[in-house]
Amino acid sequence: MLIQLLVGSSVSAFNIILHASVTMIAVPIARAAARRGPSRPLLYPAGVMIATSLVLMAAHILEVFVWSVAYAVVNAAPDDANLVYFAFVNYTTLGYGDVTPLAKWRLLGPMTSMNGVLMFGWSTALLFEVLIKTIGQHAALTSEAGHSGEL
Repeated sequence: MLIQLLVGSSVSAFNIILHASVTMIAVPIARAAARRGPSRPLLYPAGVMIATSLVLMAAHILEVFVWSVAYAVVNAAPDDANLVYFAFVNYTTLGYGDVTPLAKWRLLGPMTSMNGVLMFGWSTALLFEVLIKTIGQHAALTSEAGHSGEL
């Protein structure tokens, strides 16, 4: 059991570093976009949110691939299992149950899910922060331009 916890914690830590890196890239880009005035004020908040969401989705997909590589390295699933699919099902807590880990690696599934829940929570917090900043910037820009700035 200890080796499962060690492997799962190591992969989770790597994914936290990966998510932090993406956050450190996404935040300055969102700030720069917010400072640049929108050419289409009504589409501006949606554009910032779509871009931020797509970057975060890419990070999550990369994190799923990290888990699938870990599964392959330790041989955690049956030979005929699609490891990316297995990692996605665990990471998103979907839990179909059509692929199950080998008995000696049973804890990796729940650890993958725990990592996914934490990373999705982090992404949700980041999206909310970007939304608040974007709405505030949008309101400031539209009021400077003589618009009401109301949503």
